[in-house]
Amino acid sequence: MAGAKNPYYEGPVSDHFDGVRFFNPGGVQPKQLRDVLKWQLQGGRERWPKHHPSPFESAKPVARLGKGDCEVTHIGHASFLLQAGGLNILIDPVFSERVSPLSFAGPKRVNAPGIAAGDLPEIDLILITHNHYDHLDLLALKAICAQFDPRIITPLGNDTIIRKAIGAARVDAVDWGDVIEVKGVAIHTEPTHHWSARGVGDRCMALWASFVIETATHRIYHVGDSSFFEGRNFKDAAVRHGAFDLAILPIGAYEPRWFMKDQHMNPLESVEAFRLLGAERAVGHHWGTFQLTNEGIEVPREALVQALDEAGVSQEAFLPLSPGQQIRI
Repeated sequence: MAGAKNPYYEGPVSDHFDGVRFFNPGGVQPKQLRDVLKWQLQGGRERWPKHHPSPFESAKPVARLGKGDCEVTHIGHASFLLQAGGLNILIDPVFSERVSPLSFAGPKRVNAPGIAAGDLPEIDLILITHNHYDHLDLLALKAICAQFDPRIITPLGNDTIIRKAIGAARVDAVDWGDVIEVKGVAIHTEPTHHWSARGVGDRCMALWASFVIETATHRIYHVGDSSFFEGRNFKDAAVRHGAFDLAILPIGAYEPRWFMKDQHMNPLESVEAFRLLGAERAVGHHWGTFQLTNEGIEVPREALVQALDEAGVSQEAFLPLSPGQQIRI
């Protein structure tokens, strides 16, 4: 720790910040480089197709819904348009071809965004859960900010990354437990068990989070990435907020389990998270667009079907969304 410096954030020590790095209280730290090499050398990675078009056409959302309406459109991977409380909200918008620090290497998109960038309605608000490249796409964010000048809400430290790339961006940095109201919609920042990095020297130097979006008529719980972590954060969210109308939960990028279990849920865990949250409905994401891990492209969807059957939960209650698919709540 001696001599270490955080380039993104300076603030008081807390139960999840040691003065330099953020951490998961009572949780597990991210794997080390030797573990990454072990994973890569073990093999077992299923081959994805180069192209895997969505069965849904590219969506063309309405310009704006009424304040009592709520609709979710899957853009792809972990990116969504949420139209709720009269607002148009983008969550972790990624439109680039690759999710990588390099434009010519790294995980490449196998299907087009479920909403073309030119078909986006006027965007009021953007929520960024953390700074991994499959959640924070600075090129896309720059273009969206230039067109719509939206407000951005993101956990501590990520605001510095965004402002460095987009000087005029209107960014609010939030800590776990913070609440910001935007035109009558409350955005609650929730703890999640994950980590962050944009490069090799900034691990855990910006915070990660989930969000609760609360309107006058709907309550939505959104997770970008999280391990199950004994269900702690899901149980706590249900106690703090009550039942949810919708949970947006990751179901992919989970194999091999020895490596991924402390950062990503598998479908069985996502179904249990859904039950702990007491949500009426759920949608699954983080699968089928970018290959980040070993499992095959359709495996998360198939595993979710099996997990729901085993839990006695209706298939219609928890849908694995494809790009362009829309759900009205």
